[in-house]
Amino acid sequence: MKTFAEFQILGRIGKVRELGQTTRVSICANYAFKDRNGETKDKPYWNEITIWSESARKYVRDYAKPGDLVVARGTLKQGSFEKDGEKVYTVDLNCDDFSILASAKSDKSENDEVGAAPEAQKKTAKRK
Repeated sequence: MKTFAEFQILGRIGKVRELGQTTRVSICANYAFKDRNGETKDKPYWNEITIWSESARKYVRDYAKPGDLVVARGTLKQGSFEKDGEKVYTVDLNCDDFSILASAKSDKSENDEVGAAPEAQKKTAKRK
């Protein structure tokens, strides 16, 4: 049986950066928990995904903006490197599928609801 490691993140875009042949997108996902008093709290976790596919990179460049609600799916890749004589271990989130679910609120009207992204804008990156 073939085994693999996958991820799925649902959250809001923080920053989009072009780095050589890749695009890096930071996504904030909130995790809910109850504190000692029984109150529900949210704790933000930032994840940085890497997009390799040129079509997905163009989609992100043209349509994705900070604050947009997105879902990203892909595979995990473990790696390591040497820093100051010590081995540092990493886990890279390589995105295979990226979709915008809702646009961030515009600055023009603070009372507008978050709008859904048009179906025509949704694309899927090809797996390598």
